[in-house]
Amino acid sequence: MSTGLPDHLAAQISEETRFRTLAGRFELDGGGHLDDVTVAFRTWGAKKNASTNAILVCHALTGSADVDAWWPGIIGPDGAFDPERDFVICANILGSCYGTTGPVSLKSSDGERYRASFPRISVRDMVRLQARLLDELGIERLRLVTGPSLGGMQALEWACLYPDRVESIVPIGVGGRHSAWCIGISEAQRAAIAADPNWLDGNYADDAPPEQGLAAARMMAVCTYRSWESFDERFGRDLRGEALFEVQSYLRHQGAKINRRFDANTYVTLTHAMHSHDLASGRGVYEEVLAGIDTAALVVSVSSDALYPPAEQAVLAEHLPNAQYVTLESLHGHDGFLIETGALAGLIREFREAL
Repeated sequence: MSTGLPDHLAAQISEETRFRTLAGRFELDGGGHLDDVTVAFRTWGAKKNASTNAILVCHALTGSADVDAWWPGIIGPDGAFDPERDFVICANILGSCYGTTGPVSLKSSDGERYRASFPRISVRDMVRLQARLLDELGIERLRLVTGPSLGGMQALEWACLYPDRVESIVPIGVGGRHSAWCIGISEAQRAAIAADPNWLDGNYADDAPPEQGLAAARMMAVCTYRSWESFDERFGRDLRGEALFEVQSYLRHQGAKINRRFDANTYVTLTHAMHSHDLASGRGVYEEVLAGIDTAALVVSVSSDALYPPAEQAVLAEHLPNAQYVTLESLHGHDGFLIETGALAGLIREFREAL
């Protein structure tokens, strides 16, 4: 299937990725709609396993359906999910740039890319689209839904929107609503994108020079994904050459890398969607909403997380009536869930065995 994506994004999509177009009108949480939404997804394990052990993995901000690439060690015989007994699904989220309908997709009306005209979406929209995909695949019930960061927001929303379809959730490194701290950080990143001289009316052209604004936004983000201890241990005050610190070189590399694999409009769309994350929105008082979620939950903190600090997960675990709380020890900050995957897989396996 031709994705219609710019070449640098199409190149990021694995050969194992499948696509499903969900015919008809898809209503959006904030008003408006999209027509004939396409979803990119991957699966692991035999479909027969879905009747008892269907697992939905939800990815974070710049992730994709390729769980084995961005979360190595989570799927496999020694991982959290074993394809020999599990059927694992991961769908690229609505608004992303790796095959699911988003700002870089072509509009059916005129064949132009949505770019800045792509409508505002929410985490709930992402989850409702995942549910539509599962309906198409004939999967009625999920043994477990998990994900880190934005993926954890989706796991929590699954428990709210579809409590009868979800047996358990494992939200990792996230709270039940987006904090002022996180909103402020994302606003600064979007300001960097908007300050790019090639960002005209909210758009980059396909042939525009490398996106300085997106690179700067990613450099900011990487600083929040790690911790003081992590940077100090890895870089210290080491120099690369005479006038460049190793940490500067690393951040510049991350900025250049994001331009090769992501899209600025997508970054803006998804960070706005994250702001909408509030389990209590339209449902009542926050603590009471949490108390009404009966789904079995393993709430995971990363010990050194400065972006979504453990205090946020502690509140979740305190008010969710069927929750266990564990801390993943890591000096690497928020990204600890991508680094300490062996320990994290063990925590999830223990949780599953006790269900």
